[in-house]
Amino acid sequence: MRWWRLCAAVLACAVAALPWLTLEPAPTDAVIEIRRAMMVESAATAPPPETAAWRETTLPLSRGQPSRGAWLRMRFDVSHPPADFWGVLLPYLYGGGQVWLDGRLVGDMPVSSAALHVRWERPALIVLPRAYLGAGGHELAIHASPVAGETAMNVAPPRVGPLAQLRPQFDRRYFWMHTMPELTVGGCLVVAMLMLLIWWRLPEEVLYGWFGIAALMWGIRTLTFVIEAVPPERWQWWRLLYLASTGGFIVVLALFAGRLGGMNSRWTERALLAYWAIGPAWRLASGIDSDELVNRLWTAGLIPIAIAIVVMSVATARRQRTPLSFLLPAALAVATLTGIHDYLMVWKPRLLAQFAPGWVGQRYFLLHYGADLVLVAMGVLLCARFVLSVRALRELNETLESRVADRERALTVNFERMAELERQNAAAVERKLIMREIHDGLGSKLFTSLSRVERGAMDATEMASSLRACIADMRLALEALAPDDHGLQVAFGDFMFRWAAELEAIGVRYAWTVELPDDTLQLGPHATLQVLRTAQEALTNVAKHADARRVELSLVARDGRLVLSVADDGVGLARRPESGGRGLPNMAARAQQLGGTLRVEPGPERGTVVTLTLELERVGRPRMA
Repeated sequence: MRWWRLCAAVLACAVAALPWLTLEPAPTDAVIEIRRAMMVESAATAPPPETAAWRETTLPLSRGQPSRGAWLRMRFDVSHPPADFWGVLLPYLYGGGQVWLDGRLVGDMPVSSAALHVRWERPALIVLPRAYLGAGGHELAIHASPVAGETAMNVAPPRVGPLAQLRPQFDRRYFWMHTMPELTVGGCLVVAMLMLLIWWRLPEEVLYGWFGIAALMWGIRTLTFVIEAVPPERWQWWRLLYLASTGGFIVVLALFAGRLGGMNSRWTERALLAYWAIGPAWRLASGIDSDELVNRLWTAGLIPIAIAIVVMSVATARRQRTPLSFLLPAALAVATLTGIHDYLMVWKPRLLAQFAPGWVGQRYFLLHYGADLVLVAMGVLLCARFVLSVRALRELNETLESRVADRERALTVNFERMAELERQNAAAVERKLIMREIHDGLGSKLFTSLSRVERGAMDATEMASSLRACIADMRLALEALAPDDHGLQVAFGDFMFRWAAELEAIGVRYAWTVELPDDTLQLGPHATLQVLRTAQEALTNVAKHADARRVELSLVARDGRLVLSVADDGVGLARRPESGGRGLPNMAARAQQLGGTLRVEPGPERGTVVTLTLELERVGRPRMA
């Protein structure tokens, strides 16, 4: 509805301004419009003498084109010497010519020659010297030159009077016949470039392309009111371009209306394009002499096409039933009527004179105003279409943004919930780890020692040894679970120091091999504890069951793997007594928790080799800066 209101406001402003632009000032007695004249065909550069074959005629003159041009002699009276400047207003004189007053040349308009082809659309206002006008009768002589390629000569009734009263009439006609076409050409070219640019970037928007082509065609066609003088050798091509743009504009309008209403047909479009090509081709093949025939017949064929466009647009508007949809058929109807008016003005002026006798002599051509109205209507429709598309896209974007915001809020809530669950799970895992370590390590040893003390099976020395073992086990767990400042290297160093004393106490020689990078390897507390537990269990088995004299322990990080190896030269697995313990299964379970492997196999010559292999990518973590 806002579009409808805007169009109504623009139309109201145009209607309000129309009287100022169209209505000529009321005629006064001082302005003399001469409607009778004496005429003689002559190419002379000065008015022919009285003895020439003058014959009386009525103005406006519209007759067959004289090959040499024609002189028109008119008389008017001035009641008293004018105080202001007077002038002669010629609404149109297409071929140019001369204006004489009382035998003296007062105005000279360029005419066609071997170097220039002219066809003036603009009016002419000739200022008369004040000294030439005195009280009494005066003779005005006008020489009208022919226009090459045209078959009729038209001369408007000249108006003689004060310059101050003729100037407004001249300005209005000049605006409509010259300034307005200039504005139309500039506007059409700008609109055409914009629309074709949109079509280039959005090829699927065909309507923008047809609108751009229509604006371009009409801008070229309107140049006929702007370009009034060209070299003769280019005139033929200029007329050919004029015909192509005239027919092209009508055909493109038909294609636009068909696409807009969804009534386009491939064969109909091909037929329209073929008819479009016939006119220029006919003109090109027949030469300059065919200008009248091509314009009379081929141009007449464009009128039924224009009427069909109007009918098609009305059908589309009735189907859409929106106020804006009736804008285009209304503009097309006006443009079609103006086109018929112009055709009758040129080829059937007598028929038009039956309805408007005084209007024919004014020779106002209206089609380019009607075409401007059609282009404005097409632009309004496409603008409305563009606005609706942008509005729909904006609403879609708002809907999508709202959904994305809802999803982000839901993801944030879920993420916070997952983080809380992870914290709770990590705390539970740590609690389980600590409970298991206390139960399996320190708790088990304390419980066993307490049982033996209560049975009296442990003396003070054994009790002290058991307590030292408990303290060592507790230190092992504390060092492994300590903060990151104490990594695997430090914990393993303490581990080797304690076990060195124990192995020496039982007479087992030992050898340590540690190859750990200083900066790149970092294991978590849990993984560190499992590695130390595995090493502890392996050494415990050596001390208790292997009857070994030497043990070698190596901890090597190489090729992305951490390998712990404990090899002894004892009796081997086959000759070890059955202890019924869970040492080996526990070591296997710890390796499985870390995603590693545990191998227990005989040594190369004798003894046992326990090997724990871990993938550092799974158990390692980067060092904190």
